[in-house]
Amino acid sequence: MISYEYPLNERIRTLLRLEDLFVKVAHFSGHDAPQDHHIALQTIFETLEVASRADLKVDLVQELERQRQILMSFRNNPEISEEALAGALYEIEQASTGLLAMAGKIGQYLRENEWLMSIRSRAAIPGGVCQFDLPSYHYWLNREPAARRHDLDTWMAPMAPIREGLEIVLRLLRASGRPEAQQARSGAYQLTMAGRSAQMLRVRVPRNDAVVPEISANKYALNIRFMLPETVARPRLAERDVHFELTFCSL
Repeated sequence: MISYEYPLNERIRTLLRLEDLFVKVAHFSGHDAPQDHHIALQTIFETLEVASRADLKVDLVQELERQRQILMSFRNNPEISEEALAGALYEIEQASTGLLAMAGKIGQYLRENEWLMSIRSRAAIPGGVCQFDLPSYHYWLNREPAARRHDLDTWMAPMAPIREGLEIVLRLLRASGRPEAQQARSGAYQLTMAGRSAQMLRVRVPRNDAVVPEISANKYALNIRFMLPETVARPRLAERDVHFELTFCSL
């Protein structure tokens, strides 16, 4: 199955974008080629941009505390494993402590690094980080992979509490819903929300079914159109019945 997640508010949209960026930084940092580490650094710049758009730290701390209170209410419930509950509470408390220990604006230490900011400004120009543009960066890219990786890890380490906090919140969000089998007739599916509250939708389609969902939703209605995955022409509606799974996720 291929999973497509659709956020229904700006906060979840930001968390999903950051999750994707953190995964990419870890992936490209783990390789040795200079090109991989160049992409990792560019992705760190993107992470900095997204993380600074909202009061992310406060939102995460508040949500973690809300989830902690919910979990606390399950104590002494015979249907709940005390060991699993204690582990989840410990994880949330550790993440909250890390977030509260973060001082100042997210990523301010990166903004104060003149060398990194010079690369960031040149990276915004197509082809702007060639060796003749930034010889010092060219030197860095020719250092030993372990040295470059150490720098990348150093630049990302202060953001670890953000990553850990959002991983917990998104894991709880994804686990909150139950998938329901649905069918889009002639490639289109409509549903009146009728009081349903959700922060994210997940649509899962069989991998061998060559369709791509286009999702639009608000508090009144949900519309999904399954399109043929064109790479040259404009996408067209798949005018056939499509079976898929739909999950409403809410914290």
